[in-house]
Amino acid sequence: MTYQEVTSVSWFGRIKNSVVGVLVGIVLILAMIILLFWNEGRAVTTARSLEEGAGIVVSVSAGQIDPANEDALVHVTGMVTTNDMPSDPDFGIMVNALQLLRQVEMYQWVEESRSETTKNLGGSEDTVTTYTYSRRWSEQEHESSEFRHPDGRENPPMELRRGYFPVEDASIGEFQLSSTVIAMIDNQEPLRLGRENAEAIQDVVGRSHRVHIIDGNIYLGDDPHNPQVGDYRISYKIVPIGAASVIGQQAGAGIVNYQTNAGDRLLLVTHGIASASDMFADAAQSNAMLTWILRAVAVFMLVIGFAMIMGPLGVIADIVPILGSIVRFGSGIVAIIFGIMTGTLTIAVAWFWYRPLTSLIVIAVGFGISWLLTQRAKKNASQASASIA
Repeated sequence: MTYQEVTSVSWFGRIKNSVVGVLVGIVLILAMIILLFWNEGRAVTTARSLEEGAGIVVSVSAGQIDPANEDALVHVTGMVTTNDMPSDPDFGIMVNALQLLRQVEMYQWVEESRSETTKNLGGSEDTVTTYTYSRRWSEQEHESSEFRHPDGRENPPMELRRGYFPVEDASIGEFQLSSTVIAMIDNQEPLRLGRENAEAIQDVVGRSHRVHIIDGNIYLGDDPHNPQVGDYRISYKIVPIGAASVIGQQAGAGIVNYQTNAGDRLLLVTHGIASASDMFADAAQSNAMLTWILRAVAVFMLVIGFAMIMGPLGVIADIVPILGSIVRFGSGIVAIIFGIMTGTLTIAVAWFWYRPLTSLIVIAVGFGISWLLTQRAKKNASQASASIA
C-alpha cells in the first residue's frame, strides 16, 4: 500500500532554510575538526601504549599465581572453566557456555518513505513523498502511532527484546575472569534448539503465545507459515567454553586494566591460544584501522559541512533551474576540495602537536623529494635545450 503527498516551498522559504543549513554546516565543520584532532591523539596514545605494553609484558603460567608479578602486565593463556551456566529466564533456556545471547524479531508494519524533488522556474520547489507500508520481521520496534498513515496498521508494543546472559564466574587456571573479560571473548556461534524443547518453553511462556521450534529457533505465533503482526522469532547465539588469552594487570587473583605511562589502559582478550606478540600486533592493526575509518568519516562530513555553507548559492541560482544545477555542481567540487584540504591540514597540525619529531622528519623527506624532483626536471630541461641547440 502506497500514499503520495506533495509539498511546495517558495524560493524565499528555501533561502531561509539554506541559511539555517549554513549554521549547521559551520557547527559540523568545527565538530569534525575537533574529532580529527582527537582521533590523532587517541591513535598516538594507543600506539605508544601498545608499544610500551609489548616491551614489558610477562607471560605467566595460569596454574599458579606468582605474587612477584602483582601489578605487572601479564599474559595468560589456557582453557576457560566455569561452574556456572548462562540462562534466559524468559524461555527457560540454559546452556553450557560462557555467554548466551538472544536476538528477537517481531512481525510488524514498517513505514518507508521516498522523496523526489522538482525545481520550478522562479526558484520554488515541489517535493513528492511516497509512503510505502509493508509487514515484515524487524529487530527494531516501529511505532505505528508515528506513521504518516497509521489507520489499519497498528503494531502492538514489542514486549520481548534482545538479551545478554553471561556466566557470573569463570577462570583460566587460578586466574579469575571478571565480567568485562568474559564479555570480550567474542567467538559467537549459533545455538540450535531441538523440537523437544518446545513443550518446556511453552510451560515457561504460558498460553499467551503458541510455541514452535523452526530451524532451531523459537517461533511465537499460531502459524509459522502465515505470520501475523505481533508474532515473534527468537534466535540464540553462544560463546562456547574453550581456550582464551588475556593480557592485563595482575591484581590478586584477577586481571584488570593496566595503566600505561603513555596514557592508555590495556586489557586485551581473544579466544584461543595466542602469543603476546600476536595479540599486540592485532591490537595495533585494529588501532590503525579505526584511525583511518574515523579520518574518512570526518573528511566526508567536512565535505558535507562545506556544501551546506555554500548551499544558499545554489538556491539563489535556482531561480533558473539549469543555472542552479551548474552552480551546485561547481560548489560541490569546491566543497570536496575544501573538505579534503581542511581534513589533511587538521591531521598535519595534530601530527605536529602529538608527534613533532615524526612530523619534522616527514616534512624534511617531503622537501627532499620535492628538491630532487625539481633538480631532475631542471636537468632534463637543460638537456632538452642542448639537444635543440
